[in-house]
Amino acid sequence: MNMLLALSIALIVGLFFSRIIRLIRLPNVTAYLVGGLLVGPSVLGLLPQDAVASLSVLTDVALGFIAYSIGAEFRLSYLRQIGSKPIVITLFEGLCAVVLVDVALIAMGFPLPLCLMLGAIAAATAPAATLMVVRQYKARGPVCSMLLPVVAMDDALCLMAFSISSAIAAAIYSGEALTVQSMFISPMLEILGSLLLGAGIGLVQTLAARFFHSRGNMLSLTIAAVLGGLALCEMWGLSSLLVCMMIGAVMINLSPASDKIIEQCDRFTPPLFMLFFVLSGADLNLSVLPTVGLLGVSYLLFRSLGKWVGAFIGSSLVKAEPNVRKYLGYTLLPQAGVAIGMTQLAMQVIPEYGVTVRAVILAGTLVYELVGPVITKVALTKAGEIAPAQRA
Repeated sequence: MNMLLALSIALIVGLFFSRIIRLIRLPNVTAYLVGGLLVGPSVLGLLPQDAVASLSVLTDVALGFIAYSIGAEFRLSYLRQIGSKPIVITLFEGLCAVVLVDVALIAMGFPLPLCLMLGAIAAATAPAATLMVVRQYKARGPVCSMLLPVVAMDDALCLMAFSISSAIAAAIYSGEALTVQSMFISPMLEILGSLLLGAGIGLVQTLAARFFHSRGNMLSLTIAAVLGGLALCEMWGLSSLLVCMMIGAVMINLSPASDKIIEQCDRFTPPLFMLFFVLSGADLNLSVLPTVGLLGVSYLLFRSLGKWVGAFIGSSLVKAEPNVRKYLGYTLLPQAGVAIGMTQLAMQVIPEYGVTVRAVILAGTLVYELVGPVITKVALTKAGEIAPAQRA
């Protein structure tokens, strides 16, 4: 299919379904995903698989801007105010999901390497759907303020958990000895390298913004920074989410023109985000659902329980506000890009179980991405962080 025609179809589908789904007061991101699923290869086939695959670069760019926008929420003044609370909560909600999935699946008799890989991937949370719901409904309050930094740090935690679990799984699968290099040093170097690269690009953007004052030039500079960060990540094997988040975080804290830059970025990104979710929906494969059985259902249930319990325990330990304790866990369910990417690595680490891991995660993505935004909206509404006028 012609790429431009595929882009046009994707945008029209996003616009049409956002109007339809508004009648039942669901988030726009759900509309985009459902619309993409219906016109994708699994249902109507209006967007065939080759067209979806050819536009994958757009999904990478959209994820880069999503991470950049989340990084721009990291104002030092706010971070000083909340202190170490997001770090503690992230550790508990992520690790609780990992441990609960591991223990439950092992107790049910599934192979140990398979359980370890699924448990590690359980830590990942998709920032895109969460950010879109917060933006659409202009949600504000303690839960939102805690949610964005927690989601942002999930990527680093998941990277660490996956590196350790995959090293153990590989050793069990192949009979080789565990090494400190594969379990700890390599993932730490990747995280550190990603943060340093993002900080460097963010600093360059901040300095360059002093010489370009028009809004158009500032937007062009932002696009160049994000695209450059994504390209270098691909070349050097670093985390694009961490790099782009760091670019946004440095810019928001050092650039006097940060408000103008974010304003222009917010005007530029809505069509890009719409395309991202429509294409993500089109890439969802309904055929994997019947193949996952008890393993897939168990993964869904125990990951969800782990996220909620971990968020509740972490929030209670840091004495977060009552609404944060009650509702934060519900907003951490969406799972997509990072988790799917890790299934590719799982297929290399434990080839015998890799196909099963991928099927479970793809099925989980389908459920989480469709249901997660709705649950996030309900949780934020019950927490009183979505104004009545915004709920329609």
